[in-house]
Amino acid sequence: MRVATAPNRQRQTGFTLLEVMLVITLMGLFVSFVVVNMGGTDQAQQLEKQARRFQVIVDMASDVAILNQRQLGLRIEDEKQSYHFMYLDDNQKWQLLANDKVFEETELKEPFTMELVLDGLPWESEDNLFDQELFDEELSISDEGVEIGNEEEKLLPPPQILIFSSGEITPFSLVFKYEPDFGDDPITYFRVNGVDETPLVLEGPLDSL
Repeated sequence: MRVATAPNRQRQTGFTLLEVMLVITLMGLFVSFVVVNMGGTDQAQQLEKQARRFQVIVDMASDVAILNQRQLGLRIEDEKQSYHFMYLDDNQKWQLLANDKVFEETELKEPFTMELVLDGLPWESEDNLFDQELFDEELSISDEGVEIGNEEEKLLPPPQILIFSSGEITPFSLVFKYEPDFGDDPITYFRVNGVDETPLVLEGPLDSL
């Protein structure tokens, strides 16, 4: 009499959540190491280093959004020439993603600058809808003069770039610029492009836009 045996289960493939998070942490440490230790004083090399760091960190943020099924955002500050990451909490309010040094606010130092381009047009903070007093930062009609209650904390300006848990992102370009006023150094640009989803694409060095 033959005894039926259960078929061998196929060996599971892929990575566990813990393994993926470990890889992301190691990538973050590697990025920090490269930024600190990358040699060379050439300004074009330094600009490329900043552009590549941004590229890698946004790709990592997308992985975090997917793994945690959380909506993230990226905010570019014109005045400070900086960028930082945010997350949408359970109350649908934007909060700083500040519990990881990899995602803390990064400020671009002189002589470098950056410019955000959305839908093919430069983002001008002074021209955006939020500064026209008709609408507030939550896209609701301004209720200035109407007292509804004291807010416990001031709402953060919303991100210009959304990083969805589905892996999709707001299409954008961030241009990193080196435009010396004097000297023999050439003008140099690097452009980081995000089209619908990560990974981002780095272009450059470019001598014109």
